[in-house]
Amino acid sequence: MNNDYDYDAIIIGTGPGGEGTAMELSKKEKRVAIVERYKDVGGGCTHWGTIPSKALRQSVSRLIEYNASPLFRGHEKAKHLTFPAILKHASSVIRKQVQLRSGFYDRNRVELISGEASFIDAHTLRIINNDGAVEQITAKQIVIATGSHPYRPKDIDFNHPRVYDSDTILSLKHDPRSIIIYGAGVIGSEYASIFRGLGVKVDLINTRDRLLSFLDAEMSDSLSYHLWNNGVVIRHGEAIARVEASDDSVVVHLESGKKMRADCLLFANGRTGNTADLKVENAGLSADGRGQLKVNDQYQTNVDNIYAVGDVIGYPSLASAAYDQGRLAASAMIDHQSTAKLIADIPTGIYTIPEISSVGKTEQELTAAKIPYEVGRAQFKHLARAQISNSLVGSLKILFHSETKEILGIHCFGENAAEIIHIGQAIMQQTNGGNTIEYFVNTTFNYPTMAEAFRVAALNGLNRLF
Repeated sequence: MNNDYDYDAIIIGTGPGGEGTAMELSKKEKRVAIVERYKDVGGGCTHWGTIPSKALRQSVSRLIEYNASPLFRGHEKAKHLTFPAILKHASSVIRKQVQLRSGFYDRNRVELISGEASFIDAHTLRIINNDGAVEQITAKQIVIATGSHPYRPKDIDFNHPRVYDSDTILSLKHDPRSIIIYGAGVIGSEYASIFRGLGVKVDLINTRDRLLSFLDAEMSDSLSYHLWNNGVVIRHGEAIARVEASDDSVVVHLESGKKMRADCLLFANGRTGNTADLKVENAGLSADGRGQLKVNDQYQTNVDNIYAVGDVIGYPSLASAAYDQGRLAASAMIDHQSTAKLIADIPTGIYTIPEISSVGKTEQELTAAKIPYEVGRAQFKHLARAQISNSLVGSLKILFHSETKEILGIHCFGENAAEIIHIGQAIMQQTNGGNTIEYFVNTTFNYPTMAEAFRVAALNGLNRLF
């Protein structure tokens, strides 16, 4: 170690990106510290985003299943759970995650520093500890893994007890009968499913002309139909003009002249990188208008010894990718010749009810690129396992090259889609001719399983070839 510095590396933020970096550096015998301003480790992923919203969704899914099951019908009236009641399950999951992740730092001798970090220069950080004490620490290399927070326009009063963003919604204390969700991206769509599953009247305002337009159009249409069929009102191509919040309701005025009223508003339109308090300019860096930092393909910023990973660098803003970015950044920090990259086809998991997952190209991308492809489909309602578990909504779609039979994209809508997708992903990653749809026909799957959808879809697609 260079004795001029306190540490070889300091990482700011203990979300997946920071954790991935810290673990990899410590395994390579580096002296590492990690700074966290919140009372517990885990970052937004553990405390406000991925983990709590998926735990909420799990409880709501089971509630829907219970109320829909013919087994329980007629025995008692439909159960009603309140939002605060199902949050209890989420907090027990968060506690377990924090315990697990704290253990990683202990075991790997990574020093955990509690406090708020800001730059003094490119090698020096000022830390304001949680008790108000101030210290300075130095490192040869610094990694910014501070994540992101919900975007809050200045003209909306987020301190009002009926106005929420995707962080503060987790402290919702009352049991709303109606909610307006502004922003129909991944977070807005997930919460629309959750609240609708609890029997809340949901208005979903989409600033674009279709839901989740990065998805394959059929997946996007399936979600739209399913939300619509369950009573969610979706308004496309709208923008908020102003919000009027009073003691008993929220009225949202749209630029199109419409106005809507509900018990509360969830504003879920955009996120901003957490760089405002870091004083990155002292290190020679500058964030863009969305609070994000630019990096090269080794996650290095324009200041040689400073790296950045996770939501603070923007796309793909996924917990899974952030962890891998952290590991790759650590390798690059140790060996500047490192050429390891994120996989090209990162799977997307969207935890609506039912969930959506995809990997590879969409039909629209393949058509635009003039790549000849064929489609293989399996509908869940025809699978024995789906019939047994009564998860009949959904389908699996495989897109493959008409001539080489190489798998080009896989899209799944339905319960456990994010798990099912991995089987296809594993085959897509095979090289030297190993990636072919024939695999699913020549392999014997467990029966009855959801994985069997791959065999059904592959047969369906191959039957279309002539």
